[in-house]
Amino acid sequence: MTGTALRVARFTGDEMRARLDDLARLRIEVFRAWPYLYEGSLDYERHYLARYAAARTGTIVVAMDGETIVGASTALALEEEADFVQAPFRQAGMDISKIFYFGESVLLPQYRGHGIGVTFFTEREAAAKGFGYPVCCFCAVQRPDDHPLKPKDYQPLDDFWTRRGYRKRPDLVSTFTWQDIGETKETAKPMVYWMKELQS
Repeated sequence: MTGTALRVARFTGDEMRARLDDLARLRIEVFRAWPYLYEGSLDYERHYLARYAAARTGTIVVAMDGETIVGASTALALEEEADFVQAPFRQAGMDISKIFYFGESVLLPQYRGHGIGVTFFTEREAAAKGFGYPVCCFCAVQRPDDHPLKPKDYQPLDDFWTRRGYRKRPDLVSTFTWQDIGETKETAKPMVYWMKELQS
């Protein structure tokens, strides 16, 4: 890990709005890698991140090396998310007013393996409790095992998430669309949810 001024902090709405372009570029860079293969655009990312800055429960946790953002993690109440994100929970008869949704965690490769990912979960769970939500969830893309771009040495994060207390819910699936690198149009991808009940 580089730098001695590494720190993790939560951004407020105004702080987040001031760094939207930095956060957008970071998301595009990290999500180009497997398994997301995300082509991305700054315009879309600015719009996406601005929703978190404006939301009542919008939360973003950032890792900074000096003044450079090297990682970020987002969250907000599920009831403030898009309908297609809420849909599988509603269909399962769950009360979405009790669920806090984690958008994503992105971290530059050279900063991984030093506990920042754990801190991202800890900080977002603390935010969920602070807003009064007893359950957290997030979703992860499901790619075919025989996908031609899957690295031979790829290790999924399932064990990491399980150690954090999250349980995979294959019965809860949303469909997200984005353009993969090397493709000319957006395609649909299944996103499977993981859930955890927070201890009071």
